[in-house]
Amino acid sequence: MRFRLIPILLCAGTCFGQLEPALDQFRSEYHAGLKKNGIVGSGCAFVHGSEVVAQDFYGDAVRGGSSVDENTAFHWASITKTFTGIAIMQLRDHGLLQLDDPIVKYVPELRAVHDRYGPIDAITIRQLMTHSAGFRSPTWPWSAENRTDAVEWEPFEPTKWSQIVAMLPYTDILFPPGSKHSYSNLGIVFLGQVIERLSGDDYEVYVDKNILKPLEMYRSCFDRSPYFLLSHRAAGYLGNGRELKPAPFNFGSGITVSNGGLNAPLADMEKYLRFLIGQPGNERYEQVLKRGSLEEMWRKQLPLTSTDPSQGAPQSGHDWIGLNFFLHEEGGRMYVGHGGQQAGFVSHIWVDPAGRSAYVIAFNTDIEDGGDKTQALDRELGITVMGKIFGAMTVSR
Repeated sequence: MRFRLIPILLCAGTCFGQLEPALDQFRSEYHAGLKKNGIVGSGCAFVHGSEVVAQDFYGDAVRGGSSVDENTAFHWASITKTFTGIAIMQLRDHGLLQLDDPIVKYVPELRAVHDRYGPIDAITIRQLMTHSAGFRSPTWPWSAENRTDAVEWEPFEPTKWSQIVAMLPYTDILFPPGSKHSYSNLGIVFLGQVIERLSGDDYEVYVDKNILKPLEMYRSCFDRSPYFLLSHRAAGYLGNGRELKPAPFNFGSGITVSNGGLNAPLADMEKYLRFLIGQPGNERYEQVLKRGSLEEMWRKQLPLTSTDPSQGAPQSGHDWIGLNFFLHEEGGRMYVGHGGQQAGFVSHIWVDPAGRSAYVIAFNTDIEDGGDKTQALDRELGITVMGKIFGAMTVSR
């Protein structure tokens, strides 16, 4: 059985022959990796221009239950950060902030943070968007997953802003702000506060009104799914190579929603990819975010120098951070994307702006066995996509 190929692609005639073998090779590697690593369920899709070129679905959304299809809602974890960045750029374009404004202008509680390198006023919104502000990576100062004394009543993420505020006097800046990239979930929480305070809406409401609905992502939501979508919600699984355990199901991300709260089916993420690819003259896309502002997010800000949970180890001279997006340069072409990993889910989006192509993949199983096997599979497949399929999609059209 081959990929589900969208019929309009068949009109490409003989050019289609250049893409079909590349997709077949990808699917072979994809399914072999899924079976080898014991992935419960997964889905992926390829988009070129305004067309969905191919989709593939594998396994179960819930183990022993429904199969994965285009309506299966995966948890997208840190890919949520790209929506947060777009929201910040919307507020900038509407004159409500500047990227180089000090974050304390909007979140004055941060004055309680200890900054040995200078005044806290020097830390900017731009530095939060590039993960260069000097804040720690996790939202808690510890990781409950790695603690032998963690107890069940401890939430895996802070649930309220007041919990973050209580930790601020015990939070310090780890390096001179702006001097390097270092992934920080905590910093993105502060951007979520900026969005709420300037818009007057909860983060989830703002993004739904100003990004999801305009892009017709009607089956996407944050945190716990509404009743009518719950039957399509995928469950997440955590494995160590010997056993597979269910992660929390239909959970809330609390105050960390702006860095990892999105749930959406593949069909909705394809709509998001079409927006990122762009379409000249599409007024709705321009209303969501001007094309120039989106491309501004894809300019090199800093080289990646640290391993990111959602990106893996960086390659010197090839990996960069933009504004809430990661950049990978290969063969003279720049690719734009972001990954996600949380509660048993691993995911990735990659966009080839020059070739007007994009790719999305999600797994509902996170396998670690002497290394992060699902993330390794994700990266291997991404290399195949950037090396072969994006080019073949460009030629085929």
